[in-house]
Amino acid sequence: MRASPMAGARHVMVVFFAALLALLPGSSQLQYSQTWTLFKIQQMLNHPPMLSHWRRTTDFCGGGGTVAPSAAVVCYGDTVTQLHIAGARGAPPLPMNFSMGALVMALSRLPDLKVLTLSGLGLWGPLPDKIGRLAALEIVNMSGNYLYGGVPGGLSNLTGLQTLILDDNLLAGELPAWIGELPLLAVLSLRNNSLGGTVPASVGRMASLRSLVLASNNLTGNLPDMSGLTNLQVIDVGGNSLGPAFPELGRKVVTMVLSGNRFTGGLPAELTSFYLLERLDVSWNRFVGPFVPALLSLPAIRYLNVAGNRFTGVLSDKVPCGDNLQFVDLSSNLLTGSEPACLRPDKKPATVVLVNANCLDTADDASQHPSPFCQNQALAVGITHGKQSKKTTHQPGVVAGIAMAVLAAVSAIGVMAFFAARKKNKKGAMVRPPATAFGEDNSSSTSGYPSKMFADARYISQTVKLGALGIPPYRTFSMVELEAATDNFENSLLLGQDSFGEMYRGRLGNGTLVAIRSLKVKRNQSSLSFSRHIETISRLRHRNLVSALGHCFEYDLDDSTVTQLYLVFEYVQNGNLRSRISQGTEGRKLTWAQRISAATGIANGIQFLHAGMMPGLFGNNLKINNILLDQNHVAKISSYNIPILGEAMKPEGSRHQTESPMLSDKTDIFDFGVILLEIVSGKPITSLYEVEIMKELLLWAVADEDLVRRRSFADQEVSKGCSDESLRTIMQICLRCLAKEAAQRPSIEDVLWNLQFAAQVQDDWEGDNRSSEGSLVSSSSRATKSSRFQNEKTRSGREKECEDSSARGSVWLQAATEDGNFETACNIGRRQAEDERY
Repeated sequence: MRASPMAGARHVMVVFFAALLALLPGSSQLQYSQTWTLFKIQQMLNHPPMLSHWRRTTDFCGGGGTVAPSAAVVCYGDTVTQLHIAGARGAPPLPMNFSMGALVMALSRLPDLKVLTLSGLGLWGPLPDKIGRLAALEIVNMSGNYLYGGVPGGLSNLTGLQTLILDDNLLAGELPAWIGELPLLAVLSLRNNSLGGTVPASVGRMASLRSLVLASNNLTGNLPDMSGLTNLQVIDVGGNSLGPAFPELGRKVVTMVLSGNRFTGGLPAELTSFYLLERLDVSWNRFVGPFVPALLSLPAIRYLNVAGNRFTGVLSDKVPCGDNLQFVDLSSNLLTGSEPACLRPDKKPATVVLVNANCLDTADDASQHPSPFCQNQALAVGITHGKQSKKTTHQPGVVAGIAMAVLAAVSAIGVMAFFAARKKNKKGAMVRPPATAFGEDNSSSTSGYPSKMFADARYISQTVKLGALGIPPYRTFSMVELEAATDNFENSLLLGQDSFGEMYRGRLGNGTLVAIRSLKVKRNQSSLSFSRHIETISRLRHRNLVSALGHCFEYDLDDSTVTQLYLVFEYVQNGNLRSRISQGTEGRKLTWAQRISAATGIANGIQFLHAGMMPGLFGNNLKINNILLDQNHVAKISSYNIPILGEAMKPEGSRHQTESPMLSDKTDIFDFGVILLEIVSGKPITSLYEVEIMKELLLWAVADEDLVRRRSFADQEVSKGCSDESLRTIMQICLRCLAKEAAQRPSIEDVLWNLQFAAQVQDDWEGDNRSSEGSLVSSSSRATKSSRFQNEKTRSGREKECEDSSARGSVWLQAATEDGNFETACNIGRRQAEDERY
């Protein structure tokens, strides 16, 4: 929730110095109108505790309105020039009657306001263009709120603006080009929002820019040329999808954070001449080539992190280090040789040093790979040249159990997460035997444990269906096939990488596009320890999952240990669900009916993971970025968990760790609710804070029968093209999925019924519209129609008809009785029967 240290220090210093001036003798009495405005702002902010000392007798210009560090009012003469109100981190959103537009209008009544801080106060809503009316503003800090929408164009009118800090909000859209035309802007910080697109070229012309912080967004492409920005000292763009070119920067940079992006190639040689550089973080990118030891001895360097790349080279224990070095992370690269003596504890006891997962000679050899590993890895991407180890060979038909077990490891971190935008909130798998339905790509359910014969029959049926959909049977691949498919693992085909390996795009000999995952295998993993997972993994194939197609492995002939695993998955190339919902361009966004269909597909996939195999798979790290769409808009889950043997690969920090294992299936229900929330609202949701504010807005939208409320919450792209009853049904099941108590969340079967009911209602509504030449069917007529279905005489005749047409009619009739919409439920029952027959 902080801007860059330089920006924060400068802001606090300005406020403190001005506050001291305000306390000097001779202070003027504040204008009555501005005193009234301050009290109005206090009221709009719901009387926050840091303003509890504001009373009618307060002498604002005499220092009475200031309580450091959370509140300050600074005057020049009889007018307010600075207003500083800072709340606590994670403050809840303000009540539903709050209006961001009204707050900005009130602030405009302080015409000489130069410095404005409103951080951590729970402000929500779009930042209105009216903020451009505060023409005197020089410093704006509204971080740590719930502001959404785009960066408002009204800010372009603030020609005197020097600092703009909007960290930790929900801002979306692209960074506007006019941002680079603000002549005096020195600090721009938009950390942890949902901004997308490329950084505009105009940023490279911001002569006054000193600090650029765009970390933790969805930005893509190359950064503009900023080598001419002679004042630039801080650049932090970590946690985006920027690249592949290394940014061009001036040599006065002090802090450079490029971590978690898609930069490739080698580090530029001129980095060694950045003599003012104190912090360099290029971790978790796609850099290759020799590591430059001279970075360790830069005169000002304090923090150096190059972890998670493919840097090569032989380190010497005689490599020098800078005197100011406090943190070094060289882990997860391909470095050989010796750990530099200057990094050892006896030389730098206060320095944190991480060098694991290389091929170095260290005191803890267990944390290092054997030397041939780094040599072979370097050869794989053409970094170095030489003979390949004679001990390494490719045997596609041996030790299949290890292949399957490492597939489990990949799934635990999200097998296809590299197709998604960012990786956050990893969750561990929580496993139990299925106690409900044994489902697949329909929503049928039977109670209890299915017999082995029944399970095998369902698996055969599922395999036949997948074959009809063009998904080939699971098989073993040869290394020759994979090398041909990826042009010898050409770097341009690299889709992504992490500490466990890389993901490549490939094309098989028959033209099939595939995703190939290469994995690093721990030498202590034996084939016997993984063999019991073979059958489970081979059955991870479903219409609504990104299915595994096969595997290949290479192993050491001397000791029969596997050294590398390659896993092959179907390649889904129509983008992820977010790209067609909250980040879709006009004309590419899904219709309401298509959104319901996608949600139903996800729910079908979840049902299969929970009950389609024994034991069920839970805690599947479901995110909208990990839901891929095929050419027919069929939704496919690309991240799913498999039990992992050993503790080393268990994800940490799951927000559901405290839940009972008996309720573990409800973790996926919550995550599905988050996806459904974005499907309905059309707004990108990337954090739990955003979930809470959107949930509050959703509660407000469904609180009564106000149709306008519901449609105002829904994505405007679909709000006019959906049935109110369908929209309300989806909103209600979404709220239930997001219940804080796991026991209060619905079952996946309950979710599926509601989704299919909403789809049927939408289909009826669209049919009615077509038959009436596009006229909207009123809520009252639909209510009449619904009540007609409740007539017992009519119902009794239709119950038998529905029961006769569906073996599971009684289940759907029971749901219809509770919901009061018999005919729609009956139609759904028929659909289920047809799906089961298929």
